[in-house]
Amino acid sequence: MSHSFATYPSLRGKTVVVTGGAGGIGAEIVAAFAAQGAAVGVLDRDADASTAMAEAHDGAAFEICDLRDVDALRAAVDRLRDRQGPADVLVNNAARDDRHDWREVTADYWDDRQHTNLRHMFFMIQAVAPDMVAKGAGSIVNMGSNSWWEAGGGFPAYATAKAAVHGLTRTMARELGSHRIRVNTVVPGWIMTERQKDLWATPAALEAHRARQCLPDLIDPVHVARMVLFLASDDAAMCTANNYMVEAGSI
Repeated sequence: MSHSFATYPSLRGKTVVVTGGAGGIGAEIVAAFAAQGAAVGVLDRDADASTAMAEAHDGAAFEICDLRDVDALRAAVDRLRDRQGPADVLVNNAARDDRHDWREVTADYWDDRQHTNLRHMFFMIQAVAPDMVAKGAGSIVNMGSNSWWEAGGGFPAYATAKAAVHGLTRTMARELGSHRIRVNTVVPGWIMTERQKDLWATPAALEAHRARQCLPDLIDPVHVARMVLFLASDDAAMCTANNYMVEAGSI
């Protein structure tokens, strides 16, 4: 498929922070913002991939950070602020959809999955929102998943965390809305990242998934990135507290 995508003048010169931006969907989000002329900063724990991302997008910055460590997260946000200025946009993208058997989940594993897929989103908002409050504007995009909408199995701790993301979105949209800060959830379907292709996208699985989608085409990371751009832009000025689905009508 070929696409002709929009340019958003309101994003030029904006400062954007993307968690987990060194690979997968996050890397496509970084590329999309960079192409709009935004200054992008990434928090990621993969040093090699982060270095490659910065080389690919001149002007992009990164800080190596394990987002499960809240003190390290706060320090990394402070360093990005010193380098690029206060954030106009936050994209809470970082997550891992590791498979696990519900019968084998321990309390420690459960807590780690919540720290990996949910907790850092709140503390990222806590770290960047005061600057947005001072500006009287901002956009926060939390990345959800339609796995729990589909009642998907094989990763109950992940699905629970992703279901909670929208609760976080709704309450923070209320907390921050009076400052004209918008908070939304982007809900991807099964996106064909390299990780998905390597681990789970078998021919049989893809055929079954296509049968559940209304549209016949598989979803690439770029499609998610385009929705994130829209929600970050002035075009979405009255959009907040909602889910924005990018799942090809999957049921």
